Amino acid sequence: MKHFVAFILFFSMGCYAQAQKVKGVITDNAQNALVGVSVMIKNHEIGTQSDEKGYFELSGVPEGEHVLLVSSVGFKTKELPFQAIKGSVDLKGIILFEGDEILREVVVSGERDNKFSRNETAYVSKLPIRDFENTQVYSTITNYLLQSQIVTNFDDALKNAAGVDNLWTSTGRGGDGAGYFTLRGFSVQPKLVNGLPGLTNGTINPANIERIEVLKGPSATLFGNAVSAYGGLINVVTKKPYIGTGGALSFTTGSYGLNQLTADFNTPLSKEKQIYFRLNTSYATQQSFQDAGFRKSFFIAPSLSYQVNNRLSFSFYGEITQAEQTNPMFLFLNRAAPTKAKNLEELGYNNKLSFTSNDLSLKNPTQNYRVEMDYKLSDRWQSQTLVSKSNTSTKGYYSYLYDLGVFDTVTFTRFVNKQNASTQTGDIQQNFIGDLKLGALRNRVVIGLDYFTATAISNNSGYAFYGNVTPQGGANGDYPYTAAVEDTAYPLSTSGVDAALSTQPVGNSKTQYETFSVYASDVINFTRRLSGMVGLRLDRFNNRGDLDTSDDDYNQTTLSPKFGLLYQPVLGQVSVFANYQNGFTNVAPALVGNPDEGPQTFKSFKPEQANQLEFGIKTNLMKNKLNLTLSYYDIKVKNQVITDPTSIFNKIQGGEVYSRGFEVELNANPVKGLNIRAGYSNNDSETTKSDNEEILNRRSLDAGAKTLYNFWANYELPVGKLEGFGFGLGFNGSSERFAINYASTNEFILPAYTIANASLFYRASNYHIGLKLNNAFNKEYYKGWTTITPQTPRAILANITYNF
Repeated sequence: MKHFVAFILFFSMGCYAQAQKVKGVITDNAQNALVGVSVMIKNHEIGTQSDEKGYFELSGVPEGEHVLLVSSVGFKTKELPFQAIKGSVDLKGIILFEGDEILREVVVSGERDNKFSRNETAYVSKLPIRDFENTQVYSTITNYLLQSQIVTNFDDALKNAAGVDNLWTSTGRGGDGAGYFTLRGFSVQPKLVNGLPGLTNGTINPANIERIEVLKGPSATLFGNAVSAYGGLINVVTKKPYIGTGGALSFTTGSYGLNQLTADFNTPLSKEKQIYFRLNTSYATQQSFQDAGFRKSFFIAPSLSYQVNNRLSFSFYGEITQAEQTNPMFLFLNRAAPTKAKNLEELGYNNKLSFTSNDLSLKNPTQNYRVEMDYKLSDRWQSQTLVSKSNTSTKGYYSYLYDLGVFDTVTFTRFVNKQNASTQTGDIQQNFIGDLKLGALRNRVVIGLDYFTATAISNNSGYAFYGNVTPQGGANGDYPYTAAVEDTAYPLSTSGVDAALSTQPVGNSKTQYETFSVYASDVINFTRRLSGMVGLRLDRFNNRGDLDTSDDDYNQTTLSPKFGLLYQPVLGQVSVFANYQNGFTNVAPALVGNPDEGPQTFKSFKPEQANQLEFGIKTNLMKNKLNLTLSYYDIKVKNQVITDPTSIFNKIQGGEVYSRGFEVELNANPVKGLNIRAGYSNNDSETTKSDNEEILNRRSLDAGAKTLYNFWANYELPVGKLEGFGFGLGFNGSSERFAINYASTNEFILPAYTIANASLFYRASNYHIGLKLNNAFNKEYYKGWTTITPQTPRAILANITYNF
């Protein structure tokens, strides 16, 4: 207690020594008070937000000349020079004018006090509304949070979002090689960049991430089903050009051969024409903690903004990646027969073994490009045209280990193939965004048209048997489908694998589908405290399937609605919300009819539907220093195609799955320099109706663990001789989970775990030095989705960053 009191006195004296205050009131052009406007001192980490009356007050401002930065999504950023003298400075009325930044991000010098949260975004609702006004729940992972944790991979970044966990590490294979994550009881892959489709077959490079937005619940109404899942979607917001010149050079090194060099550079190409350019790039290499395995990548991301005039602006963003990796060797458990081991102890897994070699690798080149055009039609309406293109490829050797269940002991059979596949996507959106009054009601409206197309090309080889292994490291060449016992050698080399694949057929397929959509959403302010959201999407899906045949072609039309209500019992500080959200999946026709009675025929079906009911509370207390979101959701998936109980030759729509639970997420900045992030989720999931007895009345495997939790606290000394020194402490973990859970198999349960992490750092005006310890107690733990995947043991990272 004595140390705590001393700390408080020390902190108070430091603030008193810089007692100058700056205050003012922020309104729009109609003299309406603006709530939640960001107010920051340029080149200083001093900031706050306006309250419900538009009032703000900044304390601890050093004497001298400064520039005040005032910004809010949907308004033009304002810079106000002022001089801080003893006492207080009253800037009185500050007027913000609506600008052309509705769906573009503005990067400014200075930072919020609460650096782990960001309560405004234009992507989640395709409208400039703040989290506090939004009836949908979403988590935001800021760039500062990633920097404080020295995050070098996308999987670690998502540990900061409540209710999100990794199911399946990126394999690099064609089509779906990106990582899989569980979200509200359903699997999801990251497929959205800046609100537009952006695909990858590998992992996403964090060097160009400004923040990550995890939208919770079915989100097809605004984004469609191509990039969203029933549990939600993951949107990556990239770094963008800003006014001025600056950048950073950073080097990170660490355990298991990690070396990563990144650079960030921003400059005006023409100040007179307001053309700004930014370039982010990264080169990284890393080995595995196992006896083999590696990943290396080169990444470059150019971006350009051009403000033609007060009405028209253009933006260009690109991400180009060249990556090569060995695919992780999961242990696939048998999905149809009892496993001989029920847990890790019986399995006897030596997790230091990779069961592969560095000769067998996959290359994953990826390109994502986006062009945006914003045009101000009037004081109330904005036009935005968006075009995105993505291309991702896979070339090289892919292998996996599968328990066939045919040996007397626990044995996994290796299968290999040669990948040569690519996926291209294209998307065109036209949005009209309005902020207008109908009668006495304020309406913030988006009306959009969307065309999306995806083409997949596969020239993959077939899979060849390539020996067997035991979890302890034993190996044999006994081909499982013959009575004889073979003892063939299967070397882990390209020449050996090529010889085994020489008799395998090589595929030649090209598939394609496209979606035409129109959508609209309206946020209606009935009063200052009560608002509602209503949205609707009409989606026309055209599946061309294999372009060599028309047998798999089909079309479907879907309506996807969305509703929400939000009430602020304490204006600008507490909101209570409820929502109904929808998601859907297109279902291909199926052959039905008894073949003994004549030819079978195709039967069409309606799209599968997921409907969510959710309610909760959000807080924005202590001038954005305490943000809490608490929500309960209930998702029901229906219209799954199942076998008719009265005839095995017929299919009907009637399968159902439910997923319900609650989530808590906290972002707090109780005292200057201290930022806290915490999350907790509990999910209950079950298949309640299905023709598949294997999964009926059981928890879905892609639901992951029932309970997930995360915590990270970062403290930086704000004043004194040790100003800039700091430390971070945190943990993340989960309850036990099923690796396999079918009626005909034994349950294989992966145990619960808690992983502790810590960091030390020093931050100066132009540089930052940090040390990070991951998995501090060297915990052995696993994840899986019908698989068993060992996680990285203790690792130490060191980073140095120079800012200019």
